[in-house]
Amino acid sequence: MNKYKNQYHSLVSSSKWSTMVRKGSTKLTLFFIIFLSLIAFGIFVPVFALLPSLSSQSLHHHQQQLLPATKKNHGYARKFEISDDKFWKDGQPFQIIGGDLHYFRVLPEYWEDRLLRAKALGLNTIQTYVPWNLHEPRAGTLDFEGIADLVSFLKLSQRLGILVMLRAGPYICAEWDLGGFPPWLLAINPAPRLRSSDPAFLQLVERWWGSLLPKVAPLLYGNGGPIIMVQIENEFGSYGDDKAYLHHLVSLARKHLGDDVILYTTDGGSRETLEKGTIRGDAVFSAVDFTTGDNPWPIFELQKQFNAPGKSPPLSSEFYTGWLTHWGEKNAQTSADFTAAALKNILERNGSAVLYMAHGGTNFGFYNGANTGSDESDYKPDLTSYDYDAPIGESGDVNNAKFKALRRVVEQYSSVSLPAVPSDNEKKAYGSIHVTKTGNLFELISYFDVVESDNPISMESTGQMFGFLLYVTEYTAKDNGGESIVSIPKVHDRAQVFISCPSEDGHGKPTYVGTLERWSNQPLTLPNTKCLSNISLLVLVENMGRLNYGPYIFDRKGILSPVYLDGRILRKWKMYLVPIINLNESPKINPIIRAANSGVITMSAHRRLKPKSGNASKEPAFYAGYFYISKEDIIKDTFISLTGWGKGIVTINNFNIGRFWPLKGPQCNLYVPAPVLQNGKNVVVIFELESPNPELVVQLVDQPEFTCGPRKNVHQL
Repeated sequence: MNKYKNQYHSLVSSSKWSTMVRKGSTKLTLFFIIFLSLIAFGIFVPVFALLPSLSSQSLHHHQQQLLPATKKNHGYARKFEISDDKFWKDGQPFQIIGGDLHYFRVLPEYWEDRLLRAKALGLNTIQTYVPWNLHEPRAGTLDFEGIADLVSFLKLSQRLGILVMLRAGPYICAEWDLGGFPPWLLAINPAPRLRSSDPAFLQLVERWWGSLLPKVAPLLYGNGGPIIMVQIENEFGSYGDDKAYLHHLVSLARKHLGDDVILYTTDGGSRETLEKGTIRGDAVFSAVDFTTGDNPWPIFELQKQFNAPGKSPPLSSEFYTGWLTHWGEKNAQTSADFTAAALKNILERNGSAVLYMAHGGTNFGFYNGANTGSDESDYKPDLTSYDYDAPIGESGDVNNAKFKALRRVVEQYSSVSLPAVPSDNEKKAYGSIHVTKTGNLFELISYFDVVESDNPISMESTGQMFGFLLYVTEYTAKDNGGESIVSIPKVHDRAQVFISCPSEDGHGKPTYVGTLERWSNQPLTLPNTKCLSNISLLVLVENMGRLNYGPYIFDRKGILSPVYLDGRILRKWKMYLVPIINLNESPKINPIIRAANSGVITMSAHRRLKPKSGNASKEPAFYAGYFYISKEDIIKDTFISLTGWGKGIVTINNFNIGRFWPLKGPQCNLYVPAPVLQNGKNVVVIFELESPNPELVVQLVDQPEFTCGPRKNVHQL
């Protein structure tokens, strides 16, 4: 997306990395019985849960044979091309009326549902990004299964008669963590320069595209598949002007995809961004995007200057139907009539447009992105919801003014009759769930892998790519018993600070001191504490989503500077990797999971959980509860309301629904797709960072809500 583009003028360099020593913590502790219930609920796994376990159904029945490449239409071979400033499909003029719909933001069980709704909107083409980090979560470990099964998504689009514009990256933006780059790139030393012709970076891209592009090559339109165009990079003109980098990507794409497929770039509709982000000549088609409501035709005329003569069909490859929302902002909404009128202005003169978004979906797990303002400390993380005020809502709803208004416009220019509009999927309010506290984070750290270093190191350097990292060190109390000041000049993104004073039995419960935030970082005063030995300082850092746009995209997480106590640098750190599930990665066995599966102790897991009330200390803790769906009932979508809770993440049936932060808002309820649920018992586990709802209750309701927290003004289109 071409956002905040005027605020960025330079790149930042990366810092050096310190070395580390990894130690695996495998021993079982005296807390074993206390936390078995937590283990049974499945909140802790060493890595991430695979999505296919959500349903026994597969997508194999969607994988139909592709049409033969030799099929003729009026004497023309099956071909998609550009000439006379038009798109041509099988020898006939073709107007792209498309929309972005990202397979990685929708459960595979719902891909067909959302594609059919897009088709009912009148779209003949779907545009989707390919996030490198989803498909290669660890260096050399590729994943094209479950929600990452790109080939099945493309074949399903083919079966439904929908064309595809594939945005292959390697950078995608997309309000997606690190703009789609895998975070392990940030752990490489020396650091590769992302989005550049740095040979170290290009070598990694070559390896990635060497795996990706051969998978999609058989699905190109000329080979009988649905892919009519493949995008190179994304809005590079808003970032840099490294033409050698772009040319290398083109050569690499041609190597794997051949010379016939249309390669394209997308850049903001200004001369400056087009000068920097396009490749002159006829090797690559240059598309544009611009603010909805801008007069498109002068921009399309400018677009012609960056394409070869006769090779510039007017195309807005990101026609914004809504906008993104950050935590703490008012939920972004745009006028249905205004948006429809702007689309009509393009289509009525035979221009082409791709709606961004047609259907937004959800940032499940920890994959949401973030933006910055004037500097990298002006940090703005995105919501879990990626509804985007798109015509097809987050849960697939189409009974809304924007869908109807856009469909009326599309219907006037579509070359075929539009399908009937499906009804909205039914939602169900499953009611209240009473949860029980199963343990706090600090009592579980002996289960975690630990890394030791003289100085704090980044999350990526420890191997903890997402979620949370707990930093622990010790210091000596002042002889005079006075207060101390702790400061962490650079922390990404949010750090909760605790101190612990060991008691006579060797244990001491950590006491909350305060929170340091990337966007509001002030030193904290540590209270006067008398201890029998050194005082432990514990800093729990949350990675709230890496930047996906702008010059500060090299966005490492964790403590990125020395930690000072009264001006003195603290050393000898232990970093504990908190293993909470994410969207996709193969699990491995560890003693905790083995113990949970062995049935050695099951009483805690099977007891009836009863509600509790009363004030709880401000500590990171886990809460769990059950709800049941009758075996006779059809499972339906729902929303989990975290109103009254603080901040954290929620999982259902071992699937990471995403982050909640109703104190900040605006999102109150998280979308829970039906495929996550099951007939019988459903297990909800909440990792609450601060204070839980006093009644220890969550609600399953039948609608979204975006009215929580203090709200600020936000850019409205």
